[in-house]
Amino acid sequence: MFTFCRGAFATFATEATGFSKTFPGIRPHLLTLASNFHIPIYRDILLYLGICSVSKKSCSEILSQGPGSAITIVIGGAAESLSARPGTADLTLKKRLGFIKIAIQKGASLVPVFSFGENDIYDQLANDKGTTVYKLQKKFQNIFGFTLPLFHGRGLFTYNVGLLPFRHPIISVIGHPIEVKQHDNPTREYVEEIQTKYIDELMRIWDTYKDQFAKQRRRELMLID
Repeated sequence: MFTFCRGAFATFATEATGFSKTFPGIRPHLLTLASNFHIPIYRDILLYLGICSVSKKSCSEILSQGPGSAITIVIGGAAESLSARPGTADLTLKKRLGFIKIAIQKGASLVPVFSFGENDIYDQLANDKGTTVYKLQKKFQNIFGFTLPLFHGRGLFTYNVGLLPFRHPIISVIGHPIEVKQHDNPTREYVEEIQTKYIDELMRIWDTYKDQFAKQRRRELMLID
């Protein structure tokens, strides 16, 4: 995709939030789809920013660099982007186990992060499940690995139509680390056990800060898939 998760980008790919001072010794690597590195010029921008591929090989190699080397993955990815709308927090997480398995294999702690306001900087056209628009977006995703949300923000001279993001703060809250026991071939039961802890910590972040950073929410955080 030609767009980033703004909260993750600002926090982990730049020093806008002073990450290195808050977490000295941690070297985060923001990851994106491998297909993005096949696009001329865009590939060079990603490399310049230190962004890496989210492939399994890339994740393993970064985590193998030793203590302090961390990866940042936007778990919901393309599927989650289709349900992103102002005032909502619908997460695609239930079936995402790959990142947990890699963490266990490398003995790396998992740290849930939630960016409040991420869905409030753009709106998108109606694409409920079952509609023609949704079906076309999912078909596009199945073919190319990413999808194209029909989003809009504000313009230079109008606040209702344009590609600039709406003026809304994004606050990224970093949760407590979830330690894992290293295992080359973890059982599904153990992977799901860690996933439960991960989701519980994510919900703790939401419940703790929603009244402060999501005052205009339309509904509570939901795990939709």
